[in-house]
Amino acid sequence: MTVNAKKIAVYVLVVFCLYVIITDPAKAADYVQIGFEGISDAAKAIGDFMTWVAHGGKS
Repeated sequence: MTVNAKKIAVYVLVVFCLYVIITDPAKAADYVQIGFEGISDAAKAIGDFMTWVAHGGKS
């Protein structure tokens, strides 16, 4: 039963993404840019944390 729910959720998400891309490509590009900025910020935060740990947890 949960597999069907997952398939439906993925299908709905794909349809929504295609709808946004087709109806407003500029806004879709903004969403992609926001997503990549978020991933970049998260990677930087992890790098900063690992550097902090490598230095013994000292500020």
